[in-house]
Amino acid sequence: MTDSPHKRFLASELDDIAPEEARFHVIPAPFEASVSYGGGTAAGPDAILDASDQLELWDGLSIPAAQGIHTHPPVDCTGDAEAVLDRISRATRSVLDAGGTPVLLGGEHTVTYGALAALRERFGRFGVVQFDAHADLRDSYEGSRWSHASVMRRAVSDLGLPLVQYGVRALCTEEVAFRREAGVTHWDAAQLARSGVPARPLPDDFPESVYVTFDVDGLDPSIMPATGTPVPGGLGWYDALRLVERSVSGRRVLGFDVVELAPIAGWHAADFAAARLVYDIMGIIQRMAR
Repeated sequence: MTDSPHKRFLASELDDIAPEEARFHVIPAPFEASVSYGGGTAAGPDAILDASDQLELWDGLSIPAAQGIHTHPPVDCTGDAEAVLDRISRATRSVLDAGGTPVLLGGEHTVTYGALAALRERFGRFGVVQFDAHADLRDSYEGSRWSHASVMRRAVSDLGLPLVQYGVRALCTEEVAFRREAGVTHWDAAQLARSGVPARPLPDDFPESVYVTFDVDGLDPSIMPATGTPVPGGLGWYDALRLVERSVSGRRVLGFDVVELAPIAGWHAADFAAARLVYDIMGIIQRMAR
């Protein structure tokens, strides 16, 4: 056991353990620079860690924590986006060196690129599974290529990663055109509402190794109002988890993130939902991924 001065995921239930003993490595990344509507995502990681103290170890099917959870100190998110993303990449590489699975907590969605860049360097080509109300495929937004609205464009165009999107219901014509050009598979919210969760949501040629990025605004605002741009018509809780299950079953999960929580003072339900989402995804990986 080690002495940890920073907040830890499930600290009320778990002793702090050495990194080498843990499968899941939580990396808080409280970066917020390009939010374009409501703010507050810098407070998201702390809110998730605080709310995790109210979780039960038994998630209803298993105990994900049995595989070990280690929480790292928050990434220094001062300075420009490229400097912050480099620090996130370094934190991700340290997790990989310890043999763990990185679990990134945002912060705005831009933070995902730092993890993806480190994983691309280590493992080569893999697939990205995105849950989001927005496509995030603009080449730049408000003058920045590192905007939260451009993070998936960077993943596809700059890193060459295949992408599948779930729950999108707000996108511009540039993004519609880029989806066609790049062959981005998408199951948008309206389509899922009409036809339900597909049995095989990933293309047959999708890579066996995947990274899951979950922007909490992918969920319906009735579940998750605490986010910068809540869009009506989002995913329900169990449909979202079923999509995670069907996307990772039998695959190698290189890591995942939960981003864009913008806590609302006094509204504990949203913080708890985000913490539960993190733990539920850990459980799905424990039970269904290889």
